[in-house]
Amino acid sequence: MNNHKVFKMAFASVYPHYIAKAEKKNRTKAEVDAIIFWLTGYTETDLQQILDNKTDFENFFAKAPQINPNITKITGVICGYRVEEIEDPLMQQIRYLDKLIDELAKGKSIDKILRK
Repeated sequence: MNNHKVFKMAFASVYPHYIAKAEKKNRTKAEVDAIIFWLTGYTETDLQQILDNKTDFENFFAKAPQINPNITKITGVICGYRVEEIEDPLMQQIRYLDKLIDELAKGKSIDKILRK
């Protein structure tokens, strides 16, 4: 897929898929939100505005209050790519989020997912 198209995709269009993936494995929307808050520094109010405004991924990450400094502890493969080796910073951030949601769906504890 063209990276530019991914960057311009509304976060709100993917968010329900994150929740569905988690809930299919008996995880919760609250856990998905906790991952997003941990990764970006957003609050519940911020997230609702992002969803309401159909903010794209590019701005979702560019305007994040604080990308978690432990983001570099996220390693592994997602969509066939090692997240720590992705060169485009924005695509890497998107894949970090994908990886964390994937870990949630695979049953990893929330403390491990949040690198505590």
